[in-house]
Amino acid sequence: MPISDSATPPAWKQPGTYILILEMEVDHSVQIGRLGTFDLRAGWYAYVGSAFGSGGLRGRLNHHLTPPVRPHWHIDYLRAAATVREVWTVASPTPYEHRWASGLGSLLGAHLPIPRFGASDCRCAAHLVHFTEHPLLAAFQALSPTVHITDWRP
Repeated sequence: MPISDSATPPAWKQPGTYILILEMEVDHSVQIGRLGTFDLRAGWYAYVGSAFGSGGLRGRLNHHLTPPVRPHWHIDYLRAAATVREVWTVASPTPYEHRWASGLGSLLGAHLPIPRFGASDCRCAAHLVHFTEHPLLAAFQALSPTVHITDWRP
C-alpha cells in the first residue's frame, strides 16, 4: 500500500538522492537477482539510490516503502529480508548517489556485503553497505557538511 503524500515531507516531490536504512534482525540467505545468493549477516544496511524521474523522491521511495511484489531492483530482493527503518534524503537536482556510496563505505564499521549491489549501471564498488551497529546520520552528514540531509522514519 503506497504511503500518502501527507505522510511524507513536501520536498519529496522534487528529484534527489536518498539512503534507505534497513534492519535485518537475523542472518538470511538472499537471492539477489542475477547477482546470486548471498549469506547476509544480521545488522544494519544502508542503500544509496537516486530519484530523478517524474515522480521525484516520493515516487521512488513509495516503491521502496511498499512491500515488494515482483522484485525489479537489487534492493527489492533485500527488502524481502530486511525492514526500512529510516530514509535519509536530499532534494536536489545534483546527483550525490556515487559520492554517497563511497562516503558510506568510508564510515567506521562499514563493510560491502555484495559487490556491485545497486551499481550495475556505474563504476561504484556497490551501493549497499553493512554495519553491525545502527549508522548515524550525524557521522554521515559530517562527510558532506554543505549538503543538508534530512531524516524520515516510516
